[in-house]
Amino acid sequence: MAHMSLLYPVARGSPGDKQFDYEAHEFVGYSNKRTLPCNGYNKVGHITKLKAGQIINTRFWGSALKKNYNSDLPQRPRSGGKQINQARHGGGFCQYSLSYDGGKTFHLIAEYKESCPDFYYEWPVKIPDNVPSCNERGKCLFVWSWIAVNVPQFYISCADVEIDGVNNGKWSQKKGIQIVDAPGYPQNVVKPGDDAGNKMGKGPHPDDIARNLKGRWN
Repeated sequence: MAHMSLLYPVARGSPGDKQFDYEAHEFVGYSNKRTLPCNGYNKVGHITKLKAGQIINTRFWGSALKKNYNSDLPQRPRSGGKQINQARHGGGFCQYSLSYDGGKTFHLIAEYKESCPDFYYEWPVKIPDNVPSCNERGKCLFVWSWIAVNVPQFYISCADVEIDGVNNGKWSQKKGIQIVDAPGYPQNVVKPGDDAGNKMGKGPHPDDIARNLKGRWN
């Protein structure tokens, strides 16, 4: 069973992080260790440096890929060819956010609907042009979360980051992420998917890419 976690930027518990283990791709509540806000990974991990206005091509990982799988995307299969069993549950709803307080609050910066996540694609996310700087270890996070379509499960990964923002940077609006199927949150929530099951989907929709890269969510 694979499930999903964030591979790039390097997330706590995922390949490339000193806390790596094979539960990083599991959903919140899978075990008593898998808790909010960072799926139970509370120590500062690998730090990725980001800049205001930067576009990041995010990627995903699960146990169906090798521990050290961090170079190239899996080769997309030809029609009818063998595929990786991703356990992506037919896709769903992905959100990306930034946190400046270690996961107490989240600032939404991007969304992908229906076909997210998927090993076979990169998913572009723009760091807002007006983002404030953040360099306090353990407080500055780039966060990916996913509400699956076929099963009521909530996934979340936190990547430790340093953000080179703008002078007097501020958010033009503050919108959080949707958290479900965790203690104290709505239960048995699923989202529309792409009907691809655990196989390769259609990848990021052009409309979602365009909206995210315009910084609509900042």
